[in-house]
Amino acid sequence: MSEEIRNFIDKLGDGNNIEAGDAFKDALRQKVGDNLDSRRKELAGQLFSTAQAVPTEAETFSDPKPEIAEPGTFNQDGSVSTQNDGKADIDLTSDEAK
Repeated sequence: MSEEIRNFIDKLGDGNNIEAGDAFKDALRQKVGDNLDSRRKELAGQLFSTAQAVPTEAETFSDPKPEIAEPGTFNQDGSVSTQNDGKADIDLTSDEAK
Protein backbone atom coordinates (compact mmCIF):
# COMPACT_ATOMS: atom_id res chain seq x y z
CA MET A 1 0.00 0.00 0.00
CA SER A 2 1.38 3.41 -0.94
CA GLU A 3 2.09 6.17 1.54
CA GLU A 4 -0.67 8.35 0.09
CA ILE A 5 -3.32 5.65 0.63
CA ARG A 6 -2.12 5.02 4.20
CA ASN A 7 -2.30 8.75 4.88
CA PHE A 8 -5.86 8.83 3.49
CA ILE A 9 -6.98 5.89 5.69
CA ASP A 10 -5.34 7.39 8.78
CA LYS A 11 -7.11 10.74 8.23
CA LEU A 12 -10.45 8.97 7.78
CA GLY A 13 -9.85 6.97 10.96
CA ASP A 14 -9.10 10.17 12.88
CA GLY A 15 -12.38 11.68 11.63
CA ASN A 16 -10.57 14.50 9.83
CA ASN A 17 -12.59 14.53 6.64
CA ILE A 18 -11.05 17.67 5.10
CA GLU A 19 -7.50 16.34 5.37
CA ALA A 20 -8.74 12.90 4.25
CA GLY A 21 -10.16 14.55 1.11
CA ASP A 22 -6.81 16.19 0.41
CA ALA A 23 -5.00 12.89 1.03
CA PHE A 24 -7.43 11.13 -1.34
CA LYS A 25 -6.71 13.71 -4.05
CA ASP A 26 -2.97 13.26 -3.54
CA ALA A 27 -3.29 9.47 -3.78
CA LEU A 28 -5.40 9.74 -6.93
CA ARG A 29 -2.95 12.20 -8.54
CA GLN A 30 -0.06 9.86 -7.77
CA LYS A 31 -1.84 6.82 -9.21
CA VAL A 32 -2.96 8.61 -12.39
CA GLY A 33 0.49 10.17 -12.83
CA ASP A 34 2.21 6.79 -12.48
CA ASN A 35 -0.15 5.18 -15.01
CA LEU A 36 0.32 8.02 -17.49
CA ASP A 37 4.10 7.84 -17.15
CA SER A 38 4.05 4.08 -17.66
CA ARG A 39 1.84 4.36 -20.75
CA ARG A 40 3.98 7.18 -22.16
CA LYS A 41 7.12 5.02 -21.86
CA GLU A 42 5.32 2.09 -23.49
CA LEU A 43 4.14 4.18 -26.44
CA ALA A 44 7.58 5.74 -26.92
CA GLY A 45 9.13 2.28 -27.04
CA GLN A 46 6.60 1.13 -29.64
CA LEU A 47 7.06 4.27 -31.70
CA PHE A 48 10.79 3.83 -32.15
CA SER A 49 10.70 0.05 -32.59
CA THR A 50 8.09 0.19 -35.37
CA ALA A 51 9.81 3.10 -37.13
CA GLN A 52 12.95 1.01 -37.61
CA ALA A 53 11.12 -2.17 -38.56
CA VAL A 54 8.86 -0.68 -41.27
CA PRO A 55 10.64 1.48 -43.85
CA THR A 56 8.56 4.24 -45.35
CA GLU A 57 8.42 4.29 -49.13
CA ALA A 58 6.88 6.89 -51.38
CA GLU A 59 3.90 5.85 -53.42
CA THR A 60 4.36 5.74 -57.17
CA PHE A 61 1.88 8.28 -58.44
CA SER A 62 1.92 10.72 -61.28
CA ASP A 63 -0.61 13.31 -62.30
CA PRO A 64 -1.89 12.96 -65.84
CA LYS A 65 0.06 15.01 -68.32
CA PRO A 66 -1.78 18.11 -69.52
CA GLU A 67 -2.91 18.27 -73.11
CA ILE A 68 -1.03 20.81 -75.18
CA ALA A 69 -3.21 22.74 -77.55
CA GLU A 70 -2.01 23.76 -80.96
CA PRO A 71 -0.55 27.25 -80.99
CA GLY A 72 -2.94 29.78 -82.38
CA THR A 73 -3.67 33.42 -82.89
CA PHE A 74 -6.58 35.42 -81.55
CA ASN A 75 -8.58 37.13 -84.26
CA GLN A 76 -10.32 40.47 -83.79
CA ASP A 77 -13.71 38.77 -83.52
CA GLY A 78 -12.44 36.67 -80.57
CA SER A 79 -11.98 33.41 -82.44
CA VAL A 80 -8.67 31.54 -82.56
CA SER A 81 -6.86 30.63 -85.75
CA THR A 82 -4.67 27.54 -85.46
CA GLN A 83 -3.26 27.68 -88.95
CA ASN A 84 0.06 29.29 -88.28
CA ASP A 85 3.58 28.95 -89.63
CA GLY A 86 5.08 29.70 -86.21
CA LYS A 87 5.45 33.42 -86.77
CA ALA A 88 3.45 35.94 -84.80
CA ASP A 89 0.68 37.59 -86.74
CA ILE A 90 0.56 40.78 -84.71
CA ASP A 91 0.09 44.15 -86.31
CA LEU A 92 2.39 46.45 -84.37
CA THR A 93 1.81 49.53 -86.45
CA SER A 94 -0.10 52.31 -84.76
CA ASP A 95 -3.23 53.85 -86.17
CA GLU A 96 -1.22 57.00 -86.93
CA ALA A 97 1.22 55.09 -89.16
CA LYS A 98 -1.59 53.63 -91.33
